[in-house]
Amino acid sequence: MNTRVVDTNEYVSVLRGLAEEGRVVSMLIAGSSMSPFLCHNRDYIYFTRPDRELRRGDMVFYQRDTGQYVMHRIYKKKPDGYYMVGDAQTQIEGPLRREQIFARIVKVKRKGRILQPGDFWWEFFEHVWIRIIPVRKFVEKIYSAVTGGRGK
Repeated sequence: MNTRVVDTNEYVSVLRGLAEEGRVVSMLIAGSSMSPFLCHNRDYIYFTRPDRELRRGDMVFYQRDTGQYVMHRIYKKKPDGYYMVGDAQTQIEGPLRREQIFARIVKVKRKGRILQPGDFWWEFFEHVWIRIIPVRKFVEKIYSAVTGGRGK
């Protein structure tokens, strides 16, 4: 089997173009900022252009002014812009301009299983996890101890 190495920014730019056309595209997660919900090199996101008003808890894909592509959750929306945070993070990023956000994640493939709005884990991370940022590390330690590290 031939493997081809592709520049990440080039690859995401192509996917971005397809999403902006209204297509749903998928991508393997790289990075750990969305752990414990999504894990590096295991889980996939499915995204398309935003089809409704963006709100707290939505997972969105955006491009930083540096050119870097990032997928995080909306922590809050204020008059000066959007504030973002990864599920594994406690630092809030922002404000970001609306035009920096080019896609909303509409479903994920987590541990080989498709999850979308309405599924327990989707709803938990969108509505509960986003509200407990100061105690996330503590909750993760307890969860890891209870599951023996198998929970992710």
